Amino acid sequence: MSKAKIASWDQISRIARDLHQRGKRIVFSNGCFDLLHAGHVEYLEQARDLGDVLIIGLNSDASVQRLKGKHRPIVPQDERALVLAALESVDYVVVFEQDTPYELIRLIEPDILVKGGDWPVEEIVGSDIVVAKGGRVHNIYFREGVSTTAIIDRILKSNRSGSSQRKV
Repeated sequence: MSKAKIASWDQISRIARDLHQRGKRIVFSNGCFDLLHAGHVEYLEQARDLGDVLIIGLNSDASVQRLKGKHRPIVPQDERALVLAALESVDYVVVFEQDTPYELIRLIEPDILVKGGDWPVEEIVGSDIVVAKGGRVHNIYFREGVSTTAIIDRILKSNRSGSSQRKV
C-alpha cells in the first residue's frame, strides 16, 4: 500500500487534477525528511488536518546533497519516500530534483501550502502561486529541539565520547 502512495510527476499531475475537480482541499508541504523523527510526524499530522489530502514533495538525494552538504542525505530517497508514504497522515509523496519545489507546486496548485517555522509568507517558495489561486499559506511550528541535524550531532558526539572510553 505504501508504494502506491509514491507518485511520479505525471501521476501527481493527474491525481491533483482529479482532486481539484472533486472539490478536495489539497495541502502541500516539502522537505528532505532525512531521518524521520517525532517533530516530522507531529508536523505532518498538523498539516494533514488543514485539508483533505496531504501531498509531500520530497527532495531527491542530489537536491539534499546540494542543500545540506556532501554527507547528506543519510537515508536514500527511495527509503525516505517509503517511510513517509507509510504514515497515515501522508496521502502522496513525489520526489523533486530541483533545489526548491516551485515547479512541483505550480504543477499541483495546492489550496494550502504548509511550511515549518515562522517564515514570512512572501519568502515561502510557491506562496505566490498558491495565493494567486485563492489559497493560503500556513506556518506550523516544529517541536523545539528536535531536528535531523540535532540527531546527527548527538550520534556523532556519542560516538566520539564512546570511542575514547573503549578498550583497545
